[in-house]
Amino acid sequence: MNDYLDAMAKPFMVITPWLPRVFLGIAFFIHGYGKFPLPPERMVTWFESLGYMYPEFVTSLVALGEVIAGVGVIAGGFFSNHIGNLTTRLSGGAIVVIMIGALVIAHADWFTDPKTLFTSEQIFLLILGLYYTIRGNN
Repeated sequence: MNDYLDAMAKPFMVITPWLPRVFLGIAFFIHGYGKFPLPPERMVTWFESLGYMYPEFVTSLVALGEVIAGVGVIAGGFFSNHIGNLTTRLSGGAIVVIMIGALVIAHADWFTDPKTLFTSEQIFLLILGLYYTIRGNN
């Protein structure tokens, strides 16, 4: 049975490295682009209510970071040299930072509820970002 499944999967092996890369990149791009035009007013109002300094700057930086990191994760895969590897790692690192911020600021209560944490989209985005931060294009 395993040999049969290997034979069935073999033609698709070339796309498997691209599946998480493309879906993470698109998801992050869409999250960031949805915050445009800058500054994202609803997010600014929320950050102000939480007492954060410079909410216009911080929220604009988050939106730009999401768009750039999403594009960077995908673009990094097109270059097999050190530039592609660096682009992938930096983009993955940006995703990790943004997702830690999102979890701590917006979803801190999830850390006491593993069911919610581990069934959320956010934890998977964080883990995929961490994966690309560590692995790069390798």
